[in-house]
Amino acid sequence: MRLKTFRKSMITLSLAAAGLCFAVAAQAGAQKEEKLSASVRSMLHRAVADQAAPKLAFSSQQEAQLWLDEMSQRLAKRIPDANYRFDLLSTVHYEAMRAGLDPHLVLSLIEVESGFRKYAVSKVGARGYMQVMPFWTKAIGTSDQNLFHLRTNLRYGCTILRYYLDKEKGDLYRALGRYNGSLGKPEYPNLVKAAWHKHWNKPQSNAPRSTS
Repeated sequence: MRLKTFRKSMITLSLAAAGLCFAVAAQAGAQKEEKLSASVRSMLHRAVADQAAPKLAFSSQQEAQLWLDEMSQRLAKRIPDANYRFDLLSTVHYEAMRAGLDPHLVLSLIEVESGFRKYAVSKVGARGYMQVMPFWTKAIGTSDQNLFHLRTNLRYGCTILRYYLDKEKGDLYRALGRYNGSLGKPEYPNLVKAAWHKHWNKPQSNAPRSTS
């Protein structure tokens, strides 16, 4: 009797764990492949091809350090390695700013898309932190580009989100829907916005105020 109860408990736990894994993976990206005009293809190709060294776009080194320290603390439970957190956050900030995106929005999207798992693969084949679909490398890049590479994944993800944002004339709700392949449905944009406000809102500056 006890053995039977134990087996039932183990089955229940297994199903619960599987359900949890599916819940995390269910939000992964599935951008829709579409025909791009020659001008758009060329523009996106140039955007992903530039290999300039990442630089943090802050007004001062102090501001950069404050941002990195704050974001690193928030990310510590998901990524214990402090050096890798610094690498990831620096690259997120650079690639987001380069694409004209808010870095906090990009962090929120990564949380929802992959849960900050570098090697995440969705059931439809989207890859990496920003869950980029492989067809993009053939469409606007080169087939040998590795979407699990940190900078490559973030470069593509930020470029694609910027493209969708421009396509939707600045409508973030619809751009996020396109990014996730769920245009017109509220769940995904709402999840990203919730993560943004709950976990990745802009930190308050700790710089002393002027008394003059």
